[in-house]
Amino acid sequence: MSHMLIIGGGLAGGTAAEALRDEGFDGDITIVAAEPHPPYQRPPLSKGYLAGSEGTDAVILHPAEWYAERGIRLITGLAVTALEPVAHTVEVEDGTRLDYDAVLLATGATPRMIPLPGHELPGVVTLRRLDDSDALAAQLRDGGRRLVVIGAGWIGMEVAATARGFGNDVAILERDDVPLAAALGPEMGEVFRELHLEHGVDLRTSVAVERIVGSDRAQAVVVDGETLPADLVLVGVGAAPDITLAEEAGLDILNGVLTDAALRTSAPDVYAAGDVANPFHPVLQRHLRSEHWANALNAGKVVARSMLGERASFDDIPYFYTDQYDLGMELSCYAPLMTDADLVVRGDLAAREFIAFWVEAPDSTGRGRVVAGMNVNVWDVNETVQALIRSGERLDAERLRNADVPLDSLLP
Repeated sequence: MSHMLIIGGGLAGGTAAEALRDEGFDGDITIVAAEPHPPYQRPPLSKGYLAGSEGTDAVILHPAEWYAERGIRLITGLAVTALEPVAHTVEVEDGTRLDYDAVLLATGATPRMIPLPGHELPGVVTLRRLDDSDALAAQLRDGGRRLVVIGAGWIGMEVAATARGFGNDVAILERDDVPLAAALGPEMGEVFRELHLEHGVDLRTSVAVERIVGSDRAQAVVVDGETLPADLVLVGVGAAPDITLAEEAGLDILNGVLTDAALRTSAPDVYAAGDVANPFHPVLQRHLRSEHWANALNAGKVVARSMLGERASFDDIPYFYTDQYDLGMELSCYAPLMTDADLVVRGDLAAREFIAFWVEAPDSTGRGRVVAGMNVNVWDVNETVQALIRSGERLDAERLRNADVPLDSLLP
């Protein structure tokens, strides 16, 4: 291997390049990023960076000079337009062709846009890129604006909290009965509903958004026949893996680019990691795609070893965190197993200081396997929560619930 090529300027691609050098690879590394920035991470874009409490140093992984000092060629502001696995080449939009010995697809995901009448109006935005966050902050930071958020997912809820902190009026419109229910279930979703209601958000659930109206820009959203004035409309209804390159190259696709546990795709010397990848998870024995920050971070390190021909397996427990108002949360979970699991809460739910566990298939004695854990305003416990999940042991639900029982005493 003399040339490693990385397509994508997100956390997975940037981490993979760094890990290749850390693993001792001294050949050529090229990163091609479609955006005009060095590789960066996205979580601060809807949290601290948007709020102004964090600067670009919390977003950009390393400045451009860092890559130059390590002999990593960084091409920004240009997209890769074609991948040819047989020829081991890619084509960049300026016509440049690049050869590779191994290539990493880290193209991430793109925001979904619901086809509402008026969705093309100026003032209707999504949040995915660094430039999106800058533009959103410029419109919200002075307060006094009316923001309507379509979708009560993580991005929508985080932006709503930040916008309220700036002194803007915020309405959230959600078609489901409970916000975040798809991710957390109804009881935990209610925690976030109450949080936003307490901070003055007009949060409406079980509603149907009909259209966005305006002349030269968005001025209102029509929901269930009512017209809500809006200076800005944020559409936060999820993201889809950016599979265009992979699909046109003939790679196996199913809810992302299919890979094995070593993050190898169906084409020789082509790898995928981050939001775009749907890897086989050796613990769950099924494919599991995750769009969370830790997935990109840790997969980037694993895929670097795999590209170098080392034994590697991506078996991490997906991890996510959020900050909204005075609530901080960490979630470690096997999401597909949460739906039918029992919820066990340790701590003070009303005070929003608790740990929630999802316990799969409790037996007649109340013992079951922990498949997810969420700590809310309770800190320095995530490693223990992850250890409980990874152990696979059947644990007593009452001991999990009892805050007087030390959490680490439950470890096998």
